[in-house]
Formats: sequence, C-alpha cells, structure tokens
Amino acid sequence: MLSYQHSYHAGNLADVQKHALLAWVLDYLTQKDKPLSYIETHSGRGLYDLGGAEAEKTGEAAQGIARLEAGFPADHPYRRSLAGVRAMHGPRAYPGSPLLAAMGLREGDVMHLAELHPQEHAALAALLAPWGAHVQKRDGFEMALAITPPTPRRGMLLIDPSYEVKAEYQTIPKVIGQVARKWNVGIIALWYPILTDGLHEGMLRALMAAHPGALRHEVRFPPAREGHRMVGSGMWMLNPPYGVEAECARLDALFGGLGDA
Repeated sequence: MLSYQHSYHAGNLADVQKHALLAWVLDYLTQKDKPLSYIETHSGRGLYDLGGAEAEKTGEAAQGIARLEAGFPADHPYRRSLAGVRAMHGPRAYPGSPLLAAMGLREGDVMHLAELHPQEHAALAALLAPWGAHVQKRDGFEMALAITPPTPRRGMLLIDPSYEVKAEYQTIPKVIGQVARKWNVGIIALWYPILTDGLHEGMLRALMAAHPGALRHEVRFPPAREGHRMVGSGMWMLNPPYGVEAECARLDALFGGLGDA
C-alpha cells in the first residue's frame, strides 16, 4: 500500500496553485447553462483539518493557504468555496479537490471520483454521498479510460497522483493520449510537482510534443523545510478554457512575492 497521506500537505503552496486554477475552470464551465462531467483519478479523502496533528507537524498550510488566501479577491471562486467549506465543517477545514469541485458544481452535473486507499476511499464516499458523486475504489487511470467520453460530454478530468510510483511519469503521457483521442472536447488537467531532481521534465517534454497547443503553468516557491525536494508545482492543461491565462498571471504575481526557491 502506498504511504502518501495528503493530510500532512493539505493547503500547501502546491494546493493553492492547483485549487485556484481548478475553482476558476469550474466556475468558467458552470457559467454556461449546460451540464458537465467532472472526473478525478486520485481523489484522496476530500476534506482535511488544518488544525490537526499532521498539518501542524509540517507547517505547510501555514506557508500556503494561510499566507496567500488574502491575495485572492473576495469574489474569487476559490475563496468562495473555502468560505463555504468552513461554514459547513469548521474554521480549520480545508477542501481537497473533490470537495472543492463539488462546491462549484450544479444539480445535473456529474462527478466521477477514484481512490484506491481503503480508508481514504471510505472517507471520500461518506463525505460526498450527499452530493451524489460516483466514488469508485479503483485505479484512477483505469476509471478515466473506462468512462471517457463521459455523459455529459462537456467537462474536465483532473489527474493528480502522488508520484510515489516513479513509473507514473512515463504512464501519464500515454494515458492522456488515449483519453484525448476518445474525448477530444474534454479539458484534461494534470498537476505535477517540480522537484530538485527534475523528474517531471521528461514527462512534460512528451506531453508538449504530443499536444503542442496545451497550456503549461508553473510556480516556484521555497522548499517547505530544509532538505525538502519540492520547489514548485505545475498544471498542464489540454483544451484550456478561454481566459485562463489571466488567472495564471494572477498566480504568477501572487507567488512572485514568496522569494526564489
């Protein structure tokens, strides 16, 4: 069983980039009066306690959302969703991407979520049962290939693995290529860490060679602690929605105040 637990990292600087872009894209999609599908391959438990022992141990949320939230306008979809989650679950609650997506979706929209870890899957299923999400204890890549193109056909796929399995850097371009051939109108978003060893670079070269029109957005930040290998994060997006470049520029300015990694 994989050992990664996002409870230690929820609300960190990488989450801020990923979740701000996710909230913006879903807000853009829901402005049109047509239903959509939201698919996520590596969902986690969906809700985290930033006052818990795990978050307090690493201090990553204190360096992340606690530091940067005020840099977003009050009406930004990310801040609206954060406020809604805190109203429901308490002032130290932080949403993972499945709950963040659920906060932005409407009646008639469809969610498909995969999570393999038994405890994380159970927590996710219980959390999102009231939202009508389809939660599978299944390999997320298998699920994405099985259900695309989805119904409704409009929508978004988020791929957000822990990258504990190094082979994922080679697997992901192949999976995205297969999904894109089946679902050519879907927004396919991939989050990835920027590590000091540059493991992401070969994956990104393969993706950009196969999909030269895709969006690639990266932010850099200081390591969370001495010896920590993550010095930035990226979002790669196929079929990016109109206007997302302006949101990327907002994030560039926000992260630019953190200092060099």
